Amino acid sequence: MWSQGRFRRNGNKADDMLAFAETAARLGFPAIEINYVIPPEGVEELLSNDHVGIVSLHSPTPRVTTAGGKSSDALNLASTNEEERALAVQRARVTVDHASRCGARYMVVHLGGIDGGIFGEERELRKRYDAGERDGAEIDVLRRGAVERRGEAAPSHLPLARRSLTEIAEYAASRNVSVGLENRYHYHEFPGPGEMRELLDEYPPEVAGFWLDVGHAEVLDRLGLERHDRWLNELGDRCIGAHVHDVDGLADHRAPGYGTADWPHYAEKLPPGVPRVFEINQKIDEQQVAAAIPFLRERGILPPSS
Repeated sequence: MWSQGRFRRNGNKADDMLAFAETAARLGFPAIEINYVIPPEGVEELLSNDHVGIVSLHSPTPRVTTAGGKSSDALNLASTNEEERALAVQRARVTVDHASRCGARYMVVHLGGIDGGIFGEERELRKRYDAGERDGAEIDVLRRGAVERRGEAAPSHLPLARRSLTEIAEYAASRNVSVGLENRYHYHEFPGPGEMRELLDEYPPEVAGFWLDVGHAEVLDRLGLERHDRWLNELGDRCIGAHVHDVDGLADHRAPGYGTADWPHYAEKLPPGVPRVFEINQKIDEQQVAAAIPFLRERGILPPSS
Protein backbone atom coordinates (compact mmCIF):
# COMPACT_ATOMS: atom_id res chain seq x y z
CA MET A 1 0.00 0.00 0.00
CA TRP A 2 2.68 2.50 1.00
CA SER A 3 4.52 2.10 -2.32
CA GLN A 4 1.76 3.60 -4.48
CA GLY A 5 3.04 6.54 -6.49
CA ARG A 6 6.23 6.87 -4.43
CA PHE A 7 8.64 5.02 -6.72
CA ARG A 8 7.89 6.25 -10.23
CA ARG A 9 11.00 6.37 -12.42
CA ASN A 10 11.60 8.16 -15.72
CA GLY A 11 7.97 9.01 -16.26
CA ASN A 12 6.76 5.41 -15.84
CA LYS A 13 3.16 4.93 -14.75
CA ALA A 14 4.06 1.97 -12.56
CA ASP A 15 6.20 2.07 -9.43
CA ASP A 16 9.66 0.50 -9.30
CA MET A 17 9.02 -2.31 -6.82
CA LEU A 18 12.69 -3.14 -6.41
CA ALA A 19 13.27 0.43 -5.25
CA PHE A 20 10.37 0.05 -2.83
CA ALA A 21 11.78 -3.23 -1.48
CA GLU A 22 15.19 -1.64 -0.98
CA THR A 23 13.61 1.31 0.85
CA ALA A 24 11.49 -0.95 3.06
CA ALA A 25 14.63 -2.81 4.13
CA ARG A 26 16.46 0.46 4.80
CA LEU A 27 13.60 1.66 7.01
CA GLY A 28 13.87 -1.47 9.16
CA PHE A 29 11.32 -3.89 7.74
CA PRO A 30 12.60 -7.44 7.17
CA ALA A 31 9.55 -8.54 5.17
CA ILE A 32 6.54 -7.16 3.34
CA GLU A 33 3.00 -7.99 2.28
CA ILE A 34 2.26 -7.63 -1.43
CA ASN A 35 -0.86 -5.47 -1.66
CA TYR A 36 -3.69 -6.07 -4.13
CA VAL A 37 -3.04 -2.73 -5.88
CA ILE A 38 0.25 -3.96 -7.37
CA PRO A 39 0.13 -4.76 -11.12
CA PRO A 40 1.55 -8.01 -12.55
CA GLU A 41 4.97 -6.61 -13.43
CA GLY A 42 5.37 -5.16 -9.93
CA VAL A 43 4.46 -8.48 -8.34
CA GLU A 44 7.10 -10.22 -10.44
CA GLU A 45 9.70 -7.68 -9.30
CA LEU A 46 8.83 -8.28 -5.66
CA LEU A 47 8.88 -12.04 -6.03
CA SER A 48 12.45 -11.83 -7.33
CA ASN A 49 13.78 -9.14 -4.95
CA ASP A 50 16.80 -9.70 -2.70
CA HIS A 51 16.02 -6.98 -0.14
CA VAL A 52 13.03 -8.20 1.91
CA GLY A 53 11.12 -11.40 2.48
CA ILE A 54 7.45 -11.82 1.63
CA VAL A 55 5.29 -12.92 4.54
CA SER A 56 1.85 -12.52 2.96
CA LEU A 57 -0.05 -11.53 -0.16
CA HIS A 58 -3.26 -9.55 -0.03
CA SER A 59 -5.79 -11.13 -2.37
CA PRO A 60 -6.51 -10.54 -5.20
CA THR A 61 -2.90 -10.09 -6.25
CA PRO A 62 -1.97 -8.81 -8.78
CA ARG A 63 -4.43 -6.09 -9.77
CA VAL A 64 -5.78 -6.63 -13.29
CA THR A 65 -8.77 -5.44 -15.28
CA THR A 66 -11.12 -8.36 -15.89
CA ALA A 67 -12.92 -9.19 -19.13
CA GLY A 68 -16.04 -7.50 -17.76
CA GLY A 69 -14.14 -4.27 -17.22
CA LYS A 70 -14.00 -4.47 -13.42
CA SER A 71 -10.78 -4.16 -11.48
CA SER A 72 -9.92 -7.48 -9.84
CA ASP A 73 -10.12 -5.95 -6.35
CA ALA A 74 -13.71 -4.77 -7.04
CA LEU A 75 -14.99 -8.34 -7.50
CA ASN A 76 -17.32 -9.56 -4.76
CA LEU A 77 -16.79 -13.03 -3.27
CA ALA A 78 -20.32 -12.83 -1.82
CA SER A 79 -21.99 -11.63 -5.01
CA THR A 80 -25.35 -13.06 -6.06
CA ASN A 81 -24.02 -12.82 -9.63
CA GLU A 82 -22.43 -16.25 -10.02
CA GLU A 83 -20.16 -15.16 -12.86
CA GLU A 84 -18.68 -12.40 -10.72
CA ARG A 85 -18.35 -14.63 -7.65
CA ALA A 86 -16.60 -17.36 -9.63
CA LEU A 87 -14.22 -14.84 -11.20
CA ALA A 88 -13.41 -13.47 -7.75
CA VAL A 89 -12.51 -16.99 -6.61
CA GLN A 90 -10.36 -17.44 -9.69
CA ARG A 91 -8.39 -14.26 -8.92
CA ALA A 92 -7.93 -15.42 -5.31
CA ARG A 93 -6.46 -18.68 -6.59
CA VAL A 94 -3.95 -16.67 -8.63
CA THR A 95 -2.90 -15.05 -5.36
CA VAL A 96 -2.40 -18.50 -3.86
CA ASP A 97 -0.19 -19.47 -6.79
CA HIS A 98 2.02 -16.43 -6.26
CA ALA A 99 2.22 -17.07 -2.51
CA SER A 100 3.22 -20.66 -3.16
CA ARG A 101 5.91 -19.57 -5.62
CA CYS A 102 7.69 -17.38 -3.08
CA GLY A 103 6.99 -19.48 0.01
CA ALA A 104 4.71 -16.92 1.64
CA ARG A 105 2.72 -18.55 4.43
CA TYR A 106 -0.35 -16.35 4.32
CA MET A 107 -2.90 -14.76 2.02
CA VAL A 108 -5.30 -12.08 3.27
CA VAL A 109 -8.86 -12.22 1.95
CA HIS A 110 -11.74 -9.74 1.80
CA LEU A 111 -14.73 -12.09 1.79
CA GLY A 112 -17.09 -9.69 0.04
CA GLY A 113 -20.32 -8.07 1.10
CA ILE A 114 -23.93 -7.30 0.36
CA ASP A 115 -24.53 -6.26 -3.25
CA GLY A 116 -25.05 -2.52 -3.63
CA GLY A 117 -22.18 -1.43 -1.45
CA ILE A 118 -22.06 0.85 1.55
CA PHE A 119 -25.40 1.44 3.29
CA GLY A 120 -26.91 4.92 3.21
CA GLU A 121 -27.13 4.81 7.01
CA GLU A 122 -23.39 4.27 7.26
CA ARG A 123 -22.66 7.13 4.86
CA GLU A 124 -24.75 9.41 7.03
CA LEU A 125 -23.12 8.18 10.24
CA ARG A 126 -19.70 8.93 8.78
CA LYS A 127 -20.77 12.40 7.70
CA ARG A 128 -22.17 13.18 11.11
CA TYR A 129 -19.12 11.76 12.90
CA ASP A 130 -16.85 14.05 10.89
CA ALA A 131 -19.13 16.96 11.82
CA GLY A 132 -18.75 16.10 15.51
CA GLU A 133 -22.14 14.45 16.01
CA ARG A 134 -21.52 11.15 17.77
CA ASP A 135 -24.65 10.46 19.84
CA GLY A 136 -28.34 11.22 20.04
CA ALA A 137 -31.73 9.96 18.90
CA GLU A 138 -31.07 10.45 15.19
CA ILE A 139 -27.72 8.66 15.44
CA ASP A 140 -29.44 5.75 17.20
CA VAL A 141 -32.02 5.53 14.40
CA LEU A 142 -29.25 5.38 11.79
CA ARG A 143 -27.42 2.66 13.69
CA ARG A 144 -30.55 0.56 14.12
CA GLY A 145 -31.35 1.02 10.44
CA ALA A 146 -27.92 -0.25 9.41
CA VAL A 147 -28.23 -3.27 11.70
CA GLU A 148 -31.69 -4.10 10.38
CA ARG A 149 -30.64 -3.67 6.75
CA ARG A 150 -27.68 -5.99 7.22
CA GLY A 151 -29.78 -8.53 9.05
CA GLU A 152 -32.30 -8.65 6.22
CA ALA A 153 -29.76 -8.93 3.40
CA ALA A 154 -27.06 -11.13 4.93
CA PRO A 155 -28.92 -14.46 4.48
CA SER A 156 -28.86 -13.97 0.70
CA HIS A 157 -25.13 -13.32 0.59
CA LEU A 158 -23.37 -15.04 3.48
CA PRO A 159 -23.86 -18.57 2.05
CA LEU A 160 -22.17 -17.37 -1.14
CA ALA A 161 -19.27 -15.96 0.86
CA ARG A 162 -19.02 -19.30 2.66
CA ARG A 163 -18.94 -21.15 -0.68
CA SER A 164 -16.18 -18.87 -1.95
CA LEU A 165 -14.15 -19.44 1.20
CA THR A 166 -14.51 -23.21 0.78
CA GLU A 167 -13.22 -23.04 -2.80
CA ILE A 168 -10.31 -20.76 -1.88
CA ALA A 169 -9.32 -22.63 1.29
CA GLU A 170 -9.24 -26.03 -0.41
CA TYR A 171 -7.00 -24.67 -3.14
CA ALA A 172 -4.75 -22.80 -0.69
CA ALA A 173 -4.40 -25.75 1.68
CA SER A 174 -3.13 -27.94 -1.14
CA ARG A 175 -0.32 -25.40 -1.60
CA ASN A 176 0.49 -24.83 2.09
CA VAL A 177 -0.94 -21.31 2.17
CA SER A 178 -3.16 -20.21 5.07
CA VAL A 179 -6.20 -18.02 4.41
CA GLY A 180 -6.53 -14.99 6.68
CA LEU A 181 -10.08 -13.58 6.76
CA GLU A 182 -9.88 -9.85 7.40
CA ASN A 183 -12.42 -7.85 9.41
CA ARG A 184 -13.69 -5.12 7.14
CA TYR A 185 -13.95 -1.34 6.94
CA HIS A 186 -17.64 -1.12 5.97
CA TYR A 187 -20.61 -2.56 7.80
CA HIS A 188 -22.18 -4.26 4.76
CA GLU A 189 -19.08 -6.43 4.34
CA PHE A 190 -18.44 -9.92 5.74
CA PRO A 191 -17.69 -11.29 8.19
CA GLY A 192 -18.81 -9.78 11.48
CA PRO A 193 -17.39 -11.29 14.68
CA GLY A 194 -20.08 -13.97 15.05
CA GLU A 195 -19.95 -14.81 11.36
CA MET A 196 -16.17 -15.04 11.54
CA ARG A 197 -16.35 -17.65 14.30
CA GLU A 198 -18.92 -19.73 12.41
CA LEU A 199 -16.89 -19.65 9.20
CA LEU A 200 -13.60 -20.55 10.87
CA ASP A 201 -15.06 -23.37 12.94
CA GLU A 202 -15.12 -25.38 9.70
CA TYR A 203 -11.32 -25.23 9.28
CA PRO A 204 -8.19 -26.08 11.27
CA PRO A 205 -5.99 -23.08 12.11
CA GLU A 206 -3.36 -23.94 9.51
CA VAL A 207 -5.99 -23.75 6.75
CA ALA A 208 -7.89 -20.58 7.69
CA GLY A 209 -7.82 -18.02 10.47
CA PHE A 210 -8.73 -14.48 11.47
CA TRP A 211 -6.64 -11.57 10.21
CA LEU A 212 -7.15 -8.52 12.43
CA ASP A 213 -7.21 -5.09 10.82
CA VAL A 214 -6.74 -2.60 13.65
CA GLY A 215 -7.97 0.39 11.66
CA HIS A 216 -11.15 -1.29 10.47
CA ALA A 217 -11.99 -2.44 14.00
CA GLU A 218 -11.47 1.08 15.35
CA VAL A 219 -13.54 2.80 12.65
CA LEU A 220 -16.64 0.60 13.01
CA ASP A 221 -16.41 1.10 16.77
CA ARG A 222 -16.34 4.87 16.38
CA LEU A 223 -19.45 4.67 14.23
CA GLY A 224 -21.15 2.66 16.96
CA LEU A 225 -21.66 -0.38 14.72
CA GLU A 226 -19.22 -2.94 16.21
CA ARG A 227 -17.04 -2.76 19.31
CA HIS A 228 -13.35 -2.89 18.47
CA ASP A 229 -12.53 -5.20 21.38
CA ARG A 230 -14.92 -7.94 20.26
CA TRP A 231 -12.55 -9.16 17.57
CA LEU A 232 -9.65 -10.28 19.72
CA ASN A 233 -11.71 -10.93 22.86
CA GLU A 234 -13.80 -13.45 20.93
CA LEU A 235 -11.44 -14.54 18.16
CA GLY A 236 -7.94 -14.15 19.56
CA ASP A 237 -7.52 -17.92 19.55
CA ARG A 238 -8.02 -17.93 15.75
CA CYS A 239 -5.91 -14.86 14.93
CA ILE A 240 -3.09 -15.64 12.50
CA GLY A 241 -1.97 -12.13 11.57
CA ALA A 242 -2.72 -8.42 11.79
CA HIS A 243 -2.66 -5.19 9.84
CA VAL A 244 -1.37 -2.58 12.28
CA HIS A 245 -2.06 1.06 11.51
CA ASP A 246 -3.39 4.03 13.40
CA VAL A 247 -6.66 5.91 13.08
CA ASP A 248 -7.25 9.67 13.18
CA GLY A 249 -11.00 10.14 13.49
CA LEU A 250 -12.34 7.85 10.76
CA ALA A 251 -9.15 8.05 8.68
CA ASP A 252 -7.18 4.81 8.97
CA HIS A 253 -3.91 3.57 7.46
CA ARG A 254 -1.97 6.18 9.44
CA ALA A 255 1.46 5.35 10.81
CA PRO A 256 1.21 3.89 14.33
CA GLY A 257 1.73 6.77 16.73
CA TYR A 258 -0.21 9.28 14.65
CA GLY A 259 -3.72 8.46 15.77
CA THR A 260 -5.75 7.20 18.70
CA ALA A 261 -6.00 3.42 18.28
CA ASP A 262 -6.37 1.40 21.50
CA TRP A 263 -2.82 0.04 21.45
CA PRO A 264 -2.91 -1.29 25.06
CA HIS A 265 -5.79 -3.59 24.06
CA TYR A 266 -3.96 -4.92 21.01
CA ALA A 267 -0.74 -5.38 22.98
CA GLU A 268 -2.61 -7.50 25.52
CA LYS A 269 -4.70 -9.54 23.10
CA LEU A 270 -2.69 -10.05 19.90
CA PRO A 271 -1.16 -13.54 19.96
CA PRO A 272 2.64 -13.56 20.06
CA GLY A 273 4.41 -14.71 16.95
CA VAL A 274 1.76 -13.84 14.35
CA PRO A 275 2.80 -11.37 11.63
CA ARG A 276 2.25 -7.68 12.22
CA VAL A 277 1.97 -6.02 8.80
CA PHE A 278 2.26 -2.22 8.72
CA GLU A 279 -0.52 -1.29 6.31
CA ILE A 280 0.29 2.42 5.95
CA ASN A 281 -0.95 4.60 3.12
CA GLN A 282 1.22 6.20 0.46
CA LYS A 283 0.85 9.76 1.80
CA ILE A 284 2.83 9.03 4.97
CA ASP A 285 6.46 10.14 4.92
CA GLU A 286 9.45 7.87 5.53
CA GLN A 287 10.19 9.29 8.98
CA GLN A 288 6.75 8.38 10.31
CA VAL A 289 6.93 4.92 8.75
CA ALA A 290 10.33 4.19 10.32
CA ALA A 291 9.24 5.61 13.69
CA ALA A 292 6.30 3.20 13.79
CA ILE A 293 8.63 0.29 14.61
CA PRO A 294 10.02 1.67 17.91
CA PHE A 295 6.57 3.07 18.76
CA LEU A 296 5.00 -0.39 18.61
CA ARG A 297 7.98 -2.00 20.36
CA GLU A 298 7.54 0.39 23.28
CA ARG A 299 3.85 -0.54 23.52
CA GLY A 300 4.38 -4.28 23.38
CA ILE A 301 2.85 -4.82 19.96
CA LEU A 302 6.26 -5.91 18.65
CA PRO A 303 8.82 -7.89 20.67
CA PRO A 304 11.83 -6.03 22.06
CA SER A 305 14.74 -5.71 19.63
CA SER A 306 17.48 -8.25 20.20
